Amino acid sequence: MMDKLVEWLRLLSALLVLLLNTVVHITVLLLVALVKAVVRILLPLRGLRTALDHALIAIAESWIGVNSLALAGLINTRIAVEGLPEVDRGGHYLVLCNHQSWVDIPVLQRLFNRRLPFMRFFLKQQLIWVPLLGLAWWALDFPFMHRHSKQQLAQRPQLAGRDLAATRRACKKFREIPVSIMNFVEGTRFTGAKHARQASPYNHLLKPRGGGTALVLDALGDCIDTIVDVTVVYPHGRPGFLQFLASRVPEIRVQIRLLPVPQALRGGDYQHDAEFRERFQAWLNRLWLEKDQRIAGLLEQA
Repeated sequence: MMDKLVEWLRLLSALLVLLLNTVVHITVLLLVALVKAVVRILLPLRGLRTALDHALIAIAESWIGVNSLALAGLINTRIAVEGLPEVDRGGHYLVLCNHQSWVDIPVLQRLFNRRLPFMRFFLKQQLIWVPLLGLAWWALDFPFMHRHSKQQLAQRPQLAGRDLAATRRACKKFREIPVSIMNFVEGTRFTGAKHARQASPYNHLLKPRGGGTALVLDALGDCIDTIVDVTVVYPHGRPGFLQFLASRVPEIRVQIRLLPVPQALRGGDYQHDAEFRERFQAWLNRLWLEKDQRIAGLLEQA
């Protein structure tokens, strides 16, 4: 009975702290974003806009930092990390990760916040309507993507072109600023049902999708010179976010590798060049096979 009460108190405390921190930081962020919008219209001064962009990122990093400190103090979860990179906030990184749980996101933010350039995710277009956060993601130039079904694309092939153009516009902004682009290569969280439905050749992973990764490398060209290969493992089972907040996740294991971008993957046309697409997917499949083997090793650790 007492253990359950402690769990509920941890959960409620964590939710309250996250909510208050979000309201305070996002309110300030949106005010700065409003000033930036006015400046863009009335005072087209590049230096001032750049300063406001830096302010927006600083606010977002502060929000993540407070969240991470609060959760570290309230939740008894051990995060065991191998290969954490040195601080480098001036480069261009492509972060590739397997996707096990919503908990992956705060874990990645905690590990890389203020260590690598501010991390941006590709988001579904519908998420722009999330209260406060949707506008914050928009203000921080997170790329929003439509996800069309195969049936929709078959009926209206031009929809794929629109998404490609939107992604290129988003990535174009990142050529001139330090950035970490985050990509969950499987495109969705792992579940046993999805694994079976895909007939995935991997024991612990879904099939990797190459389109998003190829598009980022194409749009950013030679700007990205480092791939951050992240493997996240939950030895006690994949948790829900509320389980995490209730401190019911004893341990999370993370392994990180820094890889160069293979020269053979630069400058190709993934959409229209079948040979390049096959070569790119083969590289990604090998990466995922190695990741599957690393997951097995991490699960076997005492």
